[in-house]
Amino acid sequence: MYFPTGDTSQRGRGRGLFMGGYTPAAYKSGIDAIQIQSLGNSITFGNLSHIDYAEGTSVASETRAVKGGKASGGNHIEYVTIATTGNAIDFGGDLTSARRSLTGISNGSRGVFCGGAPTIVNVMDYITIATTGVNAADFGDLTVTRRSQAAASSPTRGVVGGGNANPANSDVIDYITTATTGNATDFGNLTVGRRELGGCSSSTRGVFACGWKDPGAFSGEIDYITIASTGNATDFGDSVLARSGVQGTSNSIRGIFKGGASPTYQNAIEYVTIATTGNSVDFGDGTANAAVGMIHYGGCSDSHGGLS
Repeated sequence: MYFPTGDTSQRGRGRGLFMGGYTPAAYKSGIDAIQIQSLGNSITFGNLSHIDYAEGTSVASETRAVKGGKASGGNHIEYVTIATTGNAIDFGGDLTSARRSLTGISNGSRGVFCGGAPTIVNVMDYITIATTGVNAADFGDLTVTRRSQAAASSPTRGVVGGGNANPANSDVIDYITTATTGNATDFGNLTVGRRELGGCSSSTRGVFACGWKDPGAFSGEIDYITIASTGNATDFGDSVLARSGVQGTSNSIRGIFKGGASPTYQNAIEYVTIATTGNSVDFGDGTANAAVGMIHYGGCSDSHGGLS
């Protein structure tokens, strides 16, 4: 007989969280949870403290998920313990600048918040995920000023792809070494420039899905990169549904993409197997938090590629 090791907060990893969001004419504070290794609908986890928390982003360690930014352009940060359920708690520190439409990179100990709006910026700032009561500190700058981009993480490197550089959508991919500070470096380009896409990763591969592309169309493209290298993204497959405003997370084996608009708002959850290529497959649906569909979540998990 085998008995589980570690404390209760470290057992049963494989949980993904989707935090906040926007439904037609309404911001939502709900948090949904899924078990990524299984299939099925999400469950209600709790609530964020700020109801206008659409267009923020989430970073995570094995035990804690941290949400930064909000739709009104605030600099608020709050967190939850992933293995439990319940409402978010104030982190006790703030981002270096108030913004929305940012994305997040994490390696388990550090979370990096990248880009954002309403004034489109190239700012990156970071926190130590386990430490509350401390404001984010300046990390450096992205190569391109942009908003609504997506991210992928390995234990050493964070990658940011796509976004909107006002007025055009961007196909630029940047990377950073997460444990250091400094400006991002050019990595390559996505197969299609787009904003409001979703990102996820294993420890070796990053996957970017969907979005809104020029001259004005929903994207169903899924791309992938090898995080430790540099170069342009390669076609992975296609989403079940072309849409924008989607969010991603993973358990390092399976990549999850949730929600979006096409143009009607969606509550569908899809998945891919990150190490392979191919089209996405249906996973389940969102909870009552998003029964009519939702966009602009903050997606994260306790087992993403930055933690492997």
